[in-house]
Amino acid sequence: MPQNTFDARIAETYEEKWPELFEPAVVDPAVDFLAGLAGSGAALELGVGTGRLALPLSGRGVRVHGIDLSAAMIAQLRAKPGAERVGVTVGDFATTRVDGTFTLAYLVRNTITNLTTQDEQVECFRNAAAHLGPDGCFVIEVYVPELRRLPPGQTVHPFAVTPAHLGFEEYDVASQLAVSHHYWTADGQVETYSSTHRYVWPAELDLMARLAGMTLHERWAGWGREPFTGDSRSHVSVWRKTAP
Repeated sequence: MPQNTFDARIAETYEEKWPELFEPAVVDPAVDFLAGLAGSGAALELGVGTGRLALPLSGRGVRVHGIDLSAAMIAQLRAKPGAERVGVTVGDFATTRVDGTFTLAYLVRNTITNLTTQDEQVECFRNAAAHLGPDGCFVIEVYVPELRRLPPGQTVHPFAVTPAHLGFEEYDVASQLAVSHHYWTADGQVETYSSTHRYVWPAELDLMARLAGMTLHERWAGWGREPFTGDSRSHVSVWRKTAP
């Protein structure tokens, strides 16, 4: 089972540490995109966290169930208005099964990289496909690995530089792992947090989807369906479950 790095310390301050993720300009396009795919069916969020997208998606009339390894993150979700409409299961989203059939499964904000082996990521695709009905869709939002931004001989890339937050990605190209290092400053104090991730390329995700009986339906640079190009730094990809 993957290591749970989202303990109570992170869960209780999650929105304070990443406030930009909760801005309507970030949330609303994602919810619009997901609601359009869910239609009148149900949605399964893998790595539901504090309900950043599950709660507004549920508010749009979509029946949502979430899986998350962190009981502390789920506790934050449960304390929010509208949480009673979202079903939640504590467990590893790569292998945990829940009852029901879903039109949509989705995994956002680089959460696929929390699975730090290729086998775990493959199992995640298989688990998503097992929950989907005919023609159901699996959506992933994830960054494109930033290896081109590394100067020759260096392994660390800064991804956040503000007066309150410094973030550095430390790449191990041989193992396809990256460690995200965070440093926050507040009231003269420094708080640190590091987590290990397995970065993954779009073509590799497409192969994982095929192994799970899904094929690529669409790929965009963002939730607003901006074109995906060789310069895109992230992507939103949709795979559709193929007929048996």
